[in-house]
Amino acid sequence: QVQLVESAGGLVQAGGSLRLSCALSGTIFSSAVMAYYRQAPGKQRELVAEITTDGRTFYGDSVKGRFAISRDNAKNTMFLQMNSLKPEDTAVYYCHAAFRRIGNHWGQGTQVTVSS
Repeated sequence: QVQLVESAGGLVQAGGSLRLSCALSGTIFSSAVMAYYRQAPGKQRELVAEITTDGRTFYGDSVKGRFAISRDNAKNTMFLQMNSLKPEDTAVYYCHAAFRRIGNHWGQGTQVTVSS
């Protein structure tokens, strides 16, 4: 059974930093395209960042230059380093794993709140 376990988010002041992590179990982590999405109240879920199986990264326009996604295949874990946080980054952040054979899987979500 595929399981994604996210680290706790938190409350941080604007300009601060926070690191999220997502651990995968139940299948081969290195075969997954991993990503973080977020959803703010009243808004659609949006892609924050993605990292492919060979380490290529993609970022949403609103987080480019501030966030960094990475993965550690030996630890079956993905990381999202968030710097220069803004109040508009406040959202529930979801870990996502996409597999060619077994489809898409989501984490439980974690709240990130940035105060002004």
